Amino acid sequence: DMRFSFIGDVCGRCVVKPHESREHVRSVKIDRILTGRYTAIPAFLVIMGLVFWLTFGVIGAALQGLMEDGIAAIIASADAGLKAFGTNDVVRSLAVDGVLTGVGSVLTFLPIIVVLFLFLSILEDSGYMARVAFVMDKVLRRFGLSGRSFVPMLVGFGCTVPAIMSTRTLPSEHDRKMTVMLTPFMSCSAKLPVYGLLCGAFFPQATVPAMVSLYLIGIAVGCIAALVLNRTAFKGDPVPFIMELPNYRLPSVKTTVMLAWDKAKDFITKAFTIIFAATVVIWFLQTFDIRFNVVADQSQSLLAGLGSIIAPVLTPLGFGDWRASTALVTGLIAKESVISTLTVLLGATSPAALSTMFSPFTAYVFLVFTLLYPPCVAAIGAVKSELGARYAVAVFAFQVTVAWIVAFVVHSAGMLLGLA
Repeated sequence: DMRFSFIGDVCGRCVVKPHESREHVRSVKIDRILTGRYTAIPAFLVIMGLVFWLTFGVIGAALQGLMEDGIAAIIASADAGLKAFGTNDVVRSLAVDGVLTGVGSVLTFLPIIVVLFLFLSILEDSGYMARVAFVMDKVLRRFGLSGRSFVPMLVGFGCTVPAIMSTRTLPSEHDRKMTVMLTPFMSCSAKLPVYGLLCGAFFPQATVPAMVSLYLIGIAVGCIAALVLNRTAFKGDPVPFIMELPNYRLPSVKTTVMLAWDKAKDFITKAFTIIFAATVVIWFLQTFDIRFNVVADQSQSLLAGLGSIIAPVLTPLGFGDWRASTALVTGLIAKESVISTLTVLLGATSPAALSTMFSPFTAYVFLVFTLLYPPCVAAIGAVKSELGARYAVAVFAFQVTVAWIVAFVVHSAGMLLGLA
């Protein structure tokens, strides 16, 4: 006390403090709301709700629609051109149904990726993201993570690929690897069409509660997985979280555009090649049988044979039909492929057609498995790009295992309660 009293006395007589800047005064006033004890979380939910609404419901959705129309026109023109040229049907199918359709389905997400990162870059450059990390640090530290991990996990509700890419900003390898392992459990927007289809078909009076329950299951499983990983593979505490909160400022247009372009370029160069190769493989498996003859019936294809091999593993979950397992396999390319595969194999996706394969309860278990197993090969490719092949395999195996266990628990609980 004597030492610090002496220091205080000397500083009081010798140190001249400058006047507080207007920027700092303004920042302090704003922080009373954005980092307040009772207002920080509600303010964050409002801001991020606005960002996601503009990205997935207004600007990004409109641009995605234009991109889809443009790609559809290009595919139709290419198909017509190949037909007029007299190209072999198999080669035409490879070019149109395999390469162009597969690559085009990925490119349609590019506008959403760019718009989302534009908004996140604005929030980051304005100084708000530093406040978000500060607010969430206390909550996430209980699960072995620091506050910085919250932003990638939040982005994961939109798309897992940029979410995993954004973990490179985390300063600690412990936090980064933990976040990469947990982010895929956050339900990405590509799964929404699958939720909407099956919930609308089997739970028409409770579609919204059924879909909300899936999001809550994903968050709960992520929290449990974080606790387990923090006590096993990633023992140790997260790094101390000390950071200076910068004054709020108007975002730089140049910086914002450069950050968004950097993420978009990574998405195109890293995910594009993986999707390209994977779509060609899926097309090949759907088109040929074991003797490499073109099949007239999908049930005779190599893909159906692969589905039949996987089906016994899924039988304890209540959906051991090869068509369900085949849809899950194609869903690794993109979750929307689950719907297209079921449409091809069932002839339609009406409630009557789906009821030949699912009951309401097994449909819900199928949705739980779809929620938790790997989002897509692009996400696994992003893990490989960030952490290497060993971690990509580990994330894939970890997610499949957790998805099977949770789906089995839900199915077993339903059997005990008489829901099956």
